[in-house]
Formats: sequence, structure tokens, C-alpha cells
Amino acid sequence: MDSDIDGLDRIDRKILTILQADGRITTTELAERIGLSATAAAERVKRLTRDGFIVGYRAELDPARIGRGLLVFVEVLLDRTSPDVFDAFATAVRRAPEVMECHMVAGGFDYLIKSRVRDMAAYRRFLADVILALPGVRETRTYAVMEEVKTFDRLPL
Repeated sequence: MDSDIDGLDRIDRKILTILQADGRITTTELAERIGLSATAAAERVKRLTRDGFIVGYRAELDPARIGRGLLVFVEVLLDRTSPDVFDAFATAVRRAPEVMECHMVAGGFDYLIKSRVRDMAAYRRFLADVILALPGVRETRTYAVMEEVKTFDRLPL
């Protein structure tokens, strides 16, 4: 591992690792775990936030408990690949709260969409009402997740 990744020292990386695992940790407990005073730990967290390494905090919810137990990935192929079609598609996707993630990709299709829905009936409605209504959509392929083998949103440092 690099000793200095974008200005991060060993302690900064440790802080970021700890905060990724537990964003609600107290400053006192964080300070104890990294071997600094509470004031020094708080100052480092402020700097990491100010410098854009920490971009927010959130609660992680259980998808099944809130009626979003089925995870689906949808490949989207557009009818044309031009800047105006890309822009219209991206604008519409950003407005669709049902779309958790959307990535433009290189390869045999244009976008990969991630969404969570209640069940297959809900997915069918999502496909018809949201995905196929997006501008420029020519074709889709859906992959319903049968088992989440590894879900990890923490970045290795």
C-alpha cells in the first residue's frame, strides 16, 4: 500500500476505515482506536470532510424490511448513441427515485441500472413504467439476483 495516497497518512486511512464501518462512532471512541486525543481526531475528521474524502453519513436499511427485497440489474441499450440521447437519458434517470444506481458502460450495451423492488410483479411495473419510459431505450436485459454473495460498500484503503 502506498504510504501517501492523495495526502492521506496511515492515521487518516485508519480513520476512514473505521468511519466506513461505523459512521456513528463517537469522537472519543474514534480517538481511542487511533491513538490520538479527541481534539486531534475531530480535527482530522473535519479536514477529511473539508477535503472531500468524507462526503456524507447515512443509515443502512434492510431492503427486505422496507419492501425492497428483490435486487435487479438491467442492461439498457439505446436506440442511438449521440450526446443528446445520452443527456436526455441521464437527466431522466436522475429523476427516477426507483433507480439506485446507473452507470454508462463500455461493451455490448450502454447503461447498467441497479434497482430494488418488492417482487417480480413490482419489477414488471418498474420495467414498464420507468425503464421503458426512459428516452432512447431500444432494448433491455434483466438480471434478478437470486443470492447476494458479497455486498460491500466500503472502499479498501
